[in-house]
Amino acid sequence: MRYAVVIEKADGNYSAYVPDLPGCVATGRTTAEAETEIRAAIRFHIDGLKEDGLPLPEPQATLTYVDAEA
Repeated sequence: MRYAVVIEKADGNYSAYVPDLPGCVATGRTTAEAETEIRAAIRFHIDGLKEDGLPLPEPQATLTYVDAEA
């Protein structure tokens, strides 16, 4: 499955979360590190859902960029 991931600049690091997997979060010193960490967090989250016998959420979030008008 392919999930949308949001990576945001925070104070001194980057945070990442997955809209379709509530509670699935990670941080990193760089965007690349945050991406690596969220990938591991997604695997851990999915493994936990499977272990608990819960269904895996289907990816539904989409990403688009919108230009702000002046």
